[in-house]
Amino acid sequence: MKNFKRMLALLMVAALSVASFSACGDEEQTTAAADSGETTEAAQEGGTFVIGGIGPITGPAAVYGIAVQRGAQIAIDEINAAGGVNGMTLALDFQDDEHDAEKSVNAYNTIKDNGAKVLLGTVTSTPCEAVVEKTFEDGMFQITPSGSSVNAICHENAFRICFSDPSQGTAAAQYIKGTLGLTKAAVIYDNSDVYSSGIYEKFATEAQAQGIEIVSAQAFSGADNKDFNTQLIAINDAQPEIVFLPIYYQAAALILQQSQKAGYSFTFFGCDGLDGVIGQLEGDAALAEGVMLLTPFVADDPAENVQSFVQAYQAAYGEVPNQFAADAYDGIYVIKAALEQAQITDPTMSVSDIGTALIEAIKTITVEGITGTMKWTEDGECDKTPKGMVIKDGVYTAITQ
Repeated sequence: MKNFKRMLALLMVAALSVASFSACGDEEQTTAAADSGETTEAAQEGGTFVIGGIGPITGPAAVYGIAVQRGAQIAIDEINAAGGVNGMTLALDFQDDEHDAEKSVNAYNTIKDNGAKVLLGTVTSTPCEAVVEKTFEDGMFQITPSGSSVNAICHENAFRICFSDPSQGTAAAQYIKGTLGLTKAAVIYDNSDVYSSGIYEKFATEAQAQGIEIVSAQAFSGADNKDFNTQLIAINDAQPEIVFLPIYYQAAALILQQSQKAGYSFTFFGCDGLDGVIGQLEGDAALAEGVMLLTPFVADDPAENVQSFVQAYQAAYGEVPNQFAADAYDGIYVIKAALEQAQITDPTMSVSDIGTALIEAIKTITVEGITGTMKWTEDGECDKTPKGMVIKDGVYTAITQ
């Protein structure tokens, strides 16, 4: 992959302007994003191919959407700087859905009206389940960077970059037993959330197969739950070797804080939803020390393509990218590879014609990304290998064993 030189090769797409990014969690503009500068002659001739994006860039799940928006934009800038795709310049139109299904459908209608031909999104599972029904009706090719529920890609036009909920649950149990060598686990999960409950169900099944005893399974319901002391008391009484948290980072942060306050010393293990937990700990990153999670991306991976992306992201946004940014970055490159495989050269083609071509193309390609070597099954799942990550001294670090 070519080194990214954002300040030396910025490109302009007519009628689209850069989304104005602020600090993580602040409101960001949801207009179409593209860099200013001079376009290549090939891009001028080929026109602009608009990629839609949908995710939360405000609200409680904003850390995910902002990361996806930023990671995608870096990839688009790189591709345009290298001449675009099949003579076309890429542009990103990213809309905020606040992690709300109805608002996500409204955002989809907006990107369609703005001329988007494919969709990178949505970012979170429940909105993705709503939007995939609309993209299927329209024949729009959709690839979600991080929507992990089974129904997020329930139609033939939909694919994903991340691991599915079932695969995360299965992989977590295999990792806990096979790599960590542990056999007694407790679980805290959200029984009202498709992401959390979906992972837990597969974890429970695979745990039995692996010989892991679930000594305590504690449920809670909804993002409004703020008190986890009852669950923590029950788990402490059960004396597990590890506590599995197939939940989002907001609840996980509360669990870490309340566990520390109660004097418990659990080892916690989670999935991609825990990425972002450090930022929720009110400056006390030590609370997350030793927390482990499975992830497709570790920022301290020495691979050249990973470090090139990390450096570009830090230069642009002043922080280390998380796996959501990495999945989005890879997602744009997957769209590029599919466009090339399908030999799409005309951005004025209909959404459905482009969709039909890309649906077939993605099944025949292999993409070497920063989150792994990716290829896709008939049901839209991405086949790649998860990595283990541990929080050490306030930094996400690859597990080496």
